[in-house]
Amino acid sequence: MRWFAADIVEAVAKGLAQHAEAENAEQAVYGLDCLDELQLHPIIAQSLRQTGYGIWPEQRYPDDWHLANQAQGKRCDLVLTPNANSQGLREQNIIGTLFDTPDLTDPEQAYWLEIKTVAQFETSGPFKRYSAELLSPVAADVKKLHADSHIFHAGLLLVLFTQTKEVAEHDLHAWHDKCLDRGYPIATGATRTFEITDRIGNGCCAVSLFGVGR
Repeated sequence: MRWFAADIVEAVAKGLAQHAEAENAEQAVYGLDCLDELQLHPIIAQSLRQTGYGIWPEQRYPDDWHLANQAQGKRCDLVLTPNANSQGLREQNIIGTLFDTPDLTDPEQAYWLEIKTVAQFETSGPFKRYSAELLSPVAADVKKLHADSHIFHAGLLLVLFTQTKEVAEHDLHAWHDKCLDRGYPIATGATRTFEITDRIGNGCCAVSLFGVGR
């Protein structure tokens, strides 16, 4: 199975742009950039689902499937399967049983996606922890994706809200360089940008996907 970062980014950017256009039509007081990360997750998931991917939010990492308590173990923000007809992931405990069907997707064939969103401006003004928020959670997410023995396709999706496109491009490039300096196994990102209505200081949304190597 081959996954293409550009296709995933294109689907997410298109869905977010449509949502932003709907907010403009409604003359909403606040826009996408005022939503927190968890509020953006279902919008991103629906954007990918509309493109034809199967979407499975908050899935346990495969190396934790052996834990009897379903509430235990690390979880991934979104797992993509190649098509919307997939019935989910093929967990180890159902292989070879009556519940093992062709509509299930092996974890090695799925795409495991962690999501991070950061805005340069918030309703109270410039976000003082903008740079720190970009870097602080990266290590944990990358380590989880990189360490799991059943994950072959994975990436970190960054959604940035910035004053301009130029700021977004500069910050994404600088962020990637810092990640490489720290030894994180992150590939060059695929990025799409689009304008958003400037309500609080952000005029650009940048969607970028960085593959995580094994």
